Amino acid sequence: MVSVNPVGRRALALILVASLGLGGCAAGLGGGTYSRTEARRAMVVQFGVIESVRGVQLEGTKSPVGTVSGAAVGGIAGSSVGGNRGSAIGAVLGAVAGGLAGSAIEEGVTRKPGVEVTVQLENGQYLAVVQQDEGEQFMPGERVRILRDGGTTRVTR
Repeated sequence: MVSVNPVGRRALALILVASLGLGGCAAGLGGGTYSRTEARRAMVVQFGVIESVRGVQLEGTKSPVGTVSGAAVGGIAGSSVGGNRGSAIGAVLGAVAGGLAGSAIEEGVTRKPGVEVTVQLENGQYLAVVQQDEGEQFMPGERVRILRDGGTTRVTR
């Protein structure tokens, strides 16, 4: 078992708390979620009928936070292995392994289920929109609204 000194334990606890908070930082990507910058902005509204719906996965975030947090935890844990030279090597190896693990954990924690909704617009054109699955059960044949502002497109009821 690897022993970690009290300072290392506090750093480890702080980093773990910060890493767990990553899930709360991810912006919603569903049809009912708006960013602050989208408030009071005009959107073009089109109507159509849902042609098909399929589940997809929205990949998680890949910011430096997960990598750096993991590297710090790994470096602290690795430095407590071995003596003098061994602790330096352990710290480097621990930091590398921790960085890779932290990055993977961040991506996994922030990954979200999504839906790809294909809509036939009133003009006959087809449009597919991918958005976060917020529990709305879109059904083929259902009439929906398409909202566009030039950068964001969403499907709503």
